[in-house]
Amino acid sequence: MRSAALLVIMLLSMQVKGAVDKTAGPVGGGNQRPEETKGTTNTPANDSDPPFLGNLLVIPMDGSHWVDLKALAQEMGRRGHRVTVVIPEVSIRMGPGKYYDTVTFPVPYDKAVIDSIMVANKDVIKKSTVSFMEKIQKQFTQFQKIKGFLHSTAESLLFNASIISQLEQQNFDAVLTDPMVPTGALIARKLGLPIVNLLRGIPCLLDMKSAGCPSPPSYVPRFFTGYTDKMNFKERTINTMVALLEPLMCKLLFWQFDYISHQFLGEEVGIAEVLSESAVWLLRIDMTLELPRPLMPNTILVGGINCNVRDALPEDLLPWVSGEHGFIVFTLGTAVSEMPEETTTIFLEAFRQIPQKVIWRYTGQIDGNLPDNVKIMKWVPQNDLLAHPGARAFITHAGSHGLYEGLCHAVPMVMVPLLAEQPDNAEKMASRGAGILLNIFSVTTEDIVQALNNVINDTRYKDNIKTLSELHKDQPINPLELSVYWTEFVMRHKGAKHLRPAVHDLNWIQYYCLDVVAFLFTILLLVVVLTVKCLKVFLRKLGGKRKRD
Repeated sequence: MRSAALLVIMLLSMQVKGAVDKTAGPVGGGNQRPEETKGTTNTPANDSDPPFLGNLLVIPMDGSHWVDLKALAQEMGRRGHRVTVVIPEVSIRMGPGKYYDTVTFPVPYDKAVIDSIMVANKDVIKKSTVSFMEKIQKQFTQFQKIKGFLHSTAESLLFNASIISQLEQQNFDAVLTDPMVPTGALIARKLGLPIVNLLRGIPCLLDMKSAGCPSPPSYVPRFFTGYTDKMNFKERTINTMVALLEPLMCKLLFWQFDYISHQFLGEEVGIAEVLSESAVWLLRIDMTLELPRPLMPNTILVGGINCNVRDALPEDLLPWVSGEHGFIVFTLGTAVSEMPEETTTIFLEAFRQIPQKVIWRYTGQIDGNLPDNVKIMKWVPQNDLLAHPGARAFITHAGSHGLYEGLCHAVPMVMVPLLAEQPDNAEKMASRGAGILLNIFSVTTEDIVQALNNVINDTRYKDNIKTLSELHKDQPINPLELSVYWTEFVMRHKGAKHLRPAVHDLNWIQYYCLDVVAFLFTILLLVVVLTVKCLKVFLRKLGGKRKRD
């Protein structure tokens, strides 16, 4: 009876406490209502506190890399954070935005230099009778021009004492950057700020090494190999050889930035070490297309980050997106906006033979009559067009932005990869039955017409891309929201040191436990030697005893 009475008293006290908790306002008083910040990623743990609003520095990379950085910078600014974007006075596509401030710095080149580099990219597609070595030499020369352009831009910012001093006084909470050009990472180290990286990947897997992610060549295919995670002996051998050459590739790509790092920071530290201090890695990939591989907890997948960043279509495009046959979007990315005359003619002849309208981003000259169903534009709102229900197909170079936008909006693709990771991207999409892969160097009018007819009229392609799209979008939080959360997390906590793996503190002997293997092997060897010696002694004594008997 006594214990029953105590139980009743306890239950009554809990009910009274619950009633008091429901009627009481937030701790500390005030007029704030919990609903005011509900659902926002910058809501503090205690609802009585104001939402966190920080100060973010953005050091972007130009070209298509700017698309996702801009989307994240805009969203951070829209939520009330102070966002400062540092860009050169002359660029390919970077510029001011509604929700961020810009700081510009002078560069030793003009728009004509950028245009000359971009125009030269069309030579990648050009059919030529020159020898293989001459082609390699030409591509290497173009590669050197691009590298020189990137280094010149980086040095113009890093060694601009006035701007660096100005940034140092702004009390930023973090730096958001693309480490493919590690200018932002160097500035972050100089100012003592945590780094948030947003990128697709670095060809020599420097991003994975810097994040501490294991990359066994037995099932993690390397860039440019075209392999899957299921490799036979020959493929694993080649993949391993490529993996062994990756440090050399990183050296070729970043040796000049290592030298710039020594000059700018005044210490003997390379880019790999600087990047290893990054707080969070936001990778613009998704396992819908990528192959499963080990990732560290500070490596976040945000493929399709700009999928929902859309605007209304311009008035002049509305007639082109209507009609029973729909339309086709044709873009080859920022780097290639025109093609050699013979290749352009092949595509135009193909477009004359299809009923769909074609909206084509092209800046080159068109010789002859333009087909009535083709609209040429110097810039196209690619994501907005692909989101339109009238989009029937997407002709793309298989860059990561276009690929994920097509995936997000379930538009089947005809892919003509040109360089970098594009062939690998195209192979992954084609292997899933969501598009057709063509070789732009040998493509014919018939190939294009047949590929377009297949992806438009064969329902398997639409069904496959729709299935992949549903998988891609079935996430608890969309990629842009996720990127905002982790950027704010780093800003609030001044980094994410608890997520940094201990691999960065180990040398290669410790990482592969070679010292442990050597120690255990030594112990085993000693045991074997002692055992053999004991057996010899035993056998000798046994033999002697038999002789005496």
